[in-house]
Amino acid sequence: MTQTTGPGQHREVLRLAVPAFLALVAEPLFLLADAAIVGRLGVASLAGLGVASAVLLTSANIFVFLAYGTTAVVARQLGAGSRAGAIAAGIDGTWLAIALGTVTAALVALFAGPLAHVFGASAAAIDQAVTYLRISALGIPAMLVVLATTGVLRGLQDTRTPLLAAVGGFSLNIVLNVWFVHGLHWGIAGSAWGTVIAQTAMAAALVVVLVRYAAGTAVPLRAHPGRVLAAARGGVPLLVRTLALRAVLLVTTWVAADLGDVPLAAYQVTATIWTFLAFALDALAIAAQAITGKALGAGEVDRTRAATTLMVRWGIVVGIGFGVLLLLLAPVLGPLFTPDPAVQAAIAGGLVVVALGQPLSGFVFVVDGVLIGAGDGPWLARAMLVTLAAYLPLILAVHAAGDWLLEGGSTRGQVNSVVWLWLAFTAFMSVRGTLMWMRVRTDRWVVTGATRA
Repeated sequence: MTQTTGPGQHREVLRLAVPAFLALVAEPLFLLADAAIVGRLGVASLAGLGVASAVLLTSANIFVFLAYGTTAVVARQLGAGSRAGAIAAGIDGTWLAIALGTVTAALVALFAGPLAHVFGASAAAIDQAVTYLRISALGIPAMLVVLATTGVLRGLQDTRTPLLAAVGGFSLNIVLNVWFVHGLHWGIAGSAWGTVIAQTAMAAALVVVLVRYAAGTAVPLRAHPGRVLAAARGGVPLLVRTLALRAVLLVTTWVAADLGDVPLAAYQVTATIWTFLAFALDALAIAAQAITGKALGAGEVDRTRAATTLMVRWGIVVGIGFGVLLLLLAPVLGPLFTPDPAVQAAIAGGLVVVALGQPLSGFVFVVDGVLIGAGDGPWLARAMLVTLAAYLPLILAVHAAGDWLLEGGSTRGQVNSVVWLWLAFTAFMSVRGTLMWMRVRTDRWVVTGATRA
């Protein structure tokens, strides 16, 4: 018999989701702040930020399993009654983040030029992108450490501490970026330095908290190579899932860049706003990861099912709310990021499509969180590869129709090009949502115990 939801379960979701929401929006707020501050430097700078952000976020977010996988593993251990085992798993994940971050930072800094040229943007935009990338690469280790330590704390059912770190980091980022970019006139380099310093401060604060947790359970802080490698192997399915998702975002940015600086600049802003809303909706997914992992670790299948139903319902309702709000704000958001009328018009057109897709996003993100919390990484990897294969013909069709969409470079054509980019992306989310719905209706993902066999 399926357990029904009650006030206690609603409160548990809110206790985890509300702080997670406020913490999650910090990263897209970094990007929104960068876009608003850098946008005042000109279209080339904003377009360059779009290219650099795509590379930088890909370089860091392909390792999102450091947060998501760690949350699931730690929550299962906690549910099974092993707090020390949970913290030890988190420490292994943090050492893995340091190693991966160091290597990734070196590669991004070394190949910043070739990576920026991949998107085919204008020479001016590429020059701005390379400047931003070479400096921002220094912050990649801190970004990955933030992912890992945040995952540990979420698995321990603590979403308040990441919130405090995120608020502090965001506030510092805003102050430094305004000062460096417009006060000291460092241009786009100032934005990069401000973000690097803020990310490093966040990472340091979260590591201090993790060290205190470890001291309270007498868990040693030294690296265990065997366990770190095991953590890396366990993250491979989520790495594949994330690589496929990043491939979708990268190929979309590549198509936008080929359409010209105005569509690329507009896509950068609309994609940043979509990311902001995605992270906001992902707060429910974070709650789903923590609750699902802990419940399955304790063998509570009925509670897992009831929580899934509740959070899916909330995801759709919150998505509808975000969609309505974005439709109302779409005409006035463009001027906040750029004074260019053509870019403003293209932003407004793209945001209409983004708004209409929000209820679907709410469903997809919540179910994704449930399946990650259940340790269903291999299926998620296969499903994302199938979805990528379905998306590529759609986005390449938009690329092939570029000249027709642009209509000789008119403002209407530039708006149409951005609208079609987002229509293709919404189709991608539809395919992803269909596969998620088919999976969550089965019992194949419901596996109990401290570890998933």
